[in-house]
Amino acid sequence: MTRVLVVEDDPQLVRALVINLQARHFGVDAAPDGATALRLAAARQPDVVVVDLGLPDMDGVDVIKALRGWTRVPIRVLSARRASDEKVTALDAGADDYITKPFSMDELMARLRAAVRRTKAVQIAPEKTLVTTDEFTVDLAAKKVRRGGHDVRLTPTEWHLLEILVTNPGRLVTHKQLLREVWGATQGNKTNYLRVYMAQLRRKLEADPSHPRYLVTEPGMGYRFEE
Repeated sequence: MTRVLVVEDDPQLVRALVINLQARHFGVDAAPDGATALRLAAARQPDVVVVDLGLPDMDGVDVIKALRGWTRVPIRVLSARRASDEKVTALDAGADDYITKPFSMDELMARLRAAVRRTKAVQIAPEKTLVTTDEFTVDLAAKKVRRGGHDVRLTPTEWHLLEILVTNPGRLVTHKQLLREVWGATQGNKTNYLRVYMAQLRRKLEADPSHPRYLVTEPGMGYRFEE
């Protein structure tokens, strides 16, 4: 059974989440604060974590950072905080997704199911080196990309960006993460670099670069590779 750890201090919302998760055959543990969440995560080893940012004893971002110190479990933020910088901070700390309150229960459940599917896919094929789409194929071992039966010539920077995105399928990778990985920590605000190189990648790989199917923009936050 897939286990979900819900980290939320609103008892009514916790009750609604528990009822809906159990109805969909998830196992559920609930924590009303950050300290309890970290203890339960270590003891129960959940498959997915849903965490609010406004906890009574610590910020949810600190919970995310603590979890990321030892686990790659998918983390979904569920928060009333809507500001773009709040979202980016949580994603940079290691969250995989951000859902604002009020929210659709059906959408949350769909995102949790998607997180579980991706986690299981990684567990089944931990050494996967070939990423295949209907438009192009990425050979991570050989560091090559093919499209329409021909090699696609990428610059080292284009390759580095593509490699980061395709090795995190379905996960939002923030501007700051990409800039830090590709250009270094001092270039964390140079989002114009990303726009230029992502446009080049799309021209080389997407059937319709102006409406990308695989290299998707999350406005104000970053990019996502959709298989």
